[in-house]
Formats: sequence, structure tokens, C-alpha cells
Amino acid sequence: MNDLSQLLYAVSYKALPLLFAIVLHEYAHGWVADKCGDSTARRLGRLTVNPLAHIDPFGTIIVPLICLLLPGSFLLGWAKPVPVDPRNMRQPRRDMALVAAAGPGMNFLLAVGSAVVLAWMVSINPSLLSMDSGDAAPDEETSWATLMLLPLAVMAFYSVLVNVFLGIFNLMPIPPLDGGRIMVSVLPPQPALALARLEPYGMMILVGLLVFDRELRIIHTFTSTFASNLSGTILSTAVGFSAGTSP
Repeated sequence: MNDLSQLLYAVSYKALPLLFAIVLHEYAHGWVADKCGDSTARRLGRLTVNPLAHIDPFGTIIVPLICLLLPGSFLLGWAKPVPVDPRNMRQPRRDMALVAAAGPGMNFLLAVGSAVVLAWMVSINPSLLSMDSGDAAPDEETSWATLMLLPLAVMAFYSVLVNVFLGIFNLMPIPPLDGGRIMVSVLPPQPALALARLEPYGMMILVGLLVFDRELRIIHTFTSTFASNLSGTILSTAVGFSAGTSP
């Protein structure tokens, strides 16, 4: 493939899984906050799965396109944060931890669900595992049904990778990431306050970690080692279970 066709290929198969991943991530935050007594997201029209309510032009469109253009880059993106007011919650510290954990939790559920869908499609047509997604026309060995399933299978596969990556990345213990907010909620008051004071500088810290990742290997450990192992486990378990239960 040339550069343009590679970009179009990546956009066609990765854009939709990424959009679902970041929109449902934010929806999960708002849904749990609503259940904990804070209706801010619902009142502001953010408790919805409509992507238009969550799209951030920079984080949802520009950053993912830059990631796709850069060779070897991982796919990253975000939506507009759902507004949450801890003062409306019944137990603010506990509830904020639950709200923060809901986003990555949704990503992991989506990853498992996508793997189950992929396994189901493979059980229908095992040849999907050996086909090239660039195939464009049916021949004697390739049916139209297979060609219809193939793009869906590729999107399900990428959905597993994207959701696992986003879930693990957001669990890094750096405010304003979800992992940092979970730590602020569960740590004793003094360490929690010290960590919370890092939040205004959290994005600068993340940028620094990304820039110097070749030397520090912190982001690489989270996004490559952990994410690759977990993605592989989810996919192999789902496909293996499906193969074992097929008649």
C-alpha cells in the first residue's frame, strides 16, 4: 500500500472503534455519577451516547489523525470530559473513585464484547483468521458473505486493541487521568492532597513522559507490555472458547 491508501485503510477500520471507545468511556463516567447522586451530566445533556455531545475537535479528530500519520505511533484520543460535581454525591470520596473507574471499566467491557463478537464471526467462517483485509473482490474460494464479515471482523479486532489501550492508559496514576483520580480518592488525606496538587501539571507530565519515553519506558510499559498481553489474552480466550464450543 502507498501512504494515502494506508491512511485510508487505518481510518476506515480504526475510526469507528475509537469513536465508540471514547464516547462510551465518557458516558460511563456520567452514568455512574448520576447513580451516585450527581445529575450534572444529565442536566447538561451529556448523559447520552450521541457522539456529537462528546466530540472534542482536537482530542477526537485531530490527535487521532496525527497518530495515524506518524509511523509507529499508538492510536490515542479523547472526548470532552463529562462534568461531575462531587458536592452532589452521597459519599464524595468513594463515589469519585467509582466515577473515575467507570471509564476504564467500560473500555475493558467493550474489549471483551468486541472479542466475543469477533470469536462469533470466526466460528461462522474460520477463514477470516487467514484472510487479508485488503481483499476486495470474491473469487472461487471467497464468498460475498465472507467479504461482508471481514471488515466487521477487522473492526472488532481493532476495537479490542483500542479499548484495552485506552483502559490501561487512563489507569496511569497521574491526575487528571482516571487512575490519578482513583488514587486521590483512596489514599489517606495527606498523600491524596499532594497528588491532587499535581493535576494542573498533569498534562505537562504526560507530554514529558511521551517525549522521553524512549529513555524512561514508562508509557511503553503501560501501553505496549500490559496492553499487548491483556489484548492477546482476551482475544485468545474468546476465540479459543468459541472454537471449543463449535460443533
